[in-house]
Amino acid sequence: MPAKKVIISCAITGSIHTPSMSPYLPVTAQEIADSALGAAEAGAAIVHLHARNPDDGRPDQSPAAFEPFLRVIRQASDVVINLTTGGSPYMPIAERIAPAAVWKPEVASLNMGSMNFGLFPMLKRYKDFKHDWEPAMLEGSHDLVFRNSFKDIRFALEQLNSTGARYEFECYDTSHLHNLHYFWQEGLVTAPLFIQTCFGLLGGIGAHPEEVMHMKRTADRLFGNNYQWSVLGAGAAQMSVAAQAAALGGHIRVGLEDSLWLGKGRMAKTNAEQVTRVRMIIEGLGLEIATPDEAREILALKGADKTAF
Repeated sequence: MPAKKVIISCAITGSIHTPSMSPYLPVTAQEIADSALGAAEAGAAIVHLHARNPDDGRPDQSPAAFEPFLRVIRQASDVVINLTTGGSPYMPIAERIAPAAVWKPEVASLNMGSMNFGLFPMLKRYKDFKHDWEPAMLEGSHDLVFRNSFKDIRFALEQLNSTGARYEFECYDTSHLHNLHYFWQEGLVTAPLFIQTCFGLLGGIGAHPEEVMHMKRTADRLFGNNYQWSVLGAGAAQMSVAAQAAALGGHIRVGLEDSLWLGKGRMAKTNAEQVTRVRMIIEGLGLEIATPDEAREILALKGADKTAF
């Protein structure tokens, strides 16, 4: 389903990076709201949101933690709001989907398969931590399986389909595309499918250009014109994967959830900086970015007036 304009999504804070890794990582509700609005102003049509404990930056998937920044963003911008159901890979599915079930966003992320989730390599790069939970979380990923079983995915869909939310289907390998195809064939999800192919996380597919092409070819074969393709590249792969996808007609996700950097040796001070950088790539290719309302049309979203915030 070709789109004439490129949707930029921005993942504002996530749960993988910890506060000690960057002084610019949004943690408090005000920081998350301000960073999301800055990303929207820079050109992001969608902001993908996690919440954190304001005291120590720990991932917080309680619906109440989302409320303060949801209302601020909604009142100040028409940007599309996408709520995580990934939460933290250490959380069970019922906890992870709770914010989307309560707040009924236009878009909710949905991970499409179980996988090893190796965060421990970051222990080689970061040595000084402000909070005990940070190194413990990274070290624990030596034995971490991010569970997204068929039962878990079906449970999420059965709970969230009634909210009218559509999904950002996060696919970290080709098996996840096949899992999504199964649920599509079962009628539990409908086109247009918004497929976020994720590259460069240890436990998922790599970020080589051939691997990006392999994921796109597989999705093309499975879904034909029934999907919109987007990419995210983890860490140093962020902009190279984005550039390849833009040249191939895809949409793009950036943000401090996926990478703390703007370039080699240069930390991103805001999410807006990454949005601005990828917008330069898109427009340098002679393409145009989508507005929030254009993204709503491309993805067949229900509209901001039908959310619960």
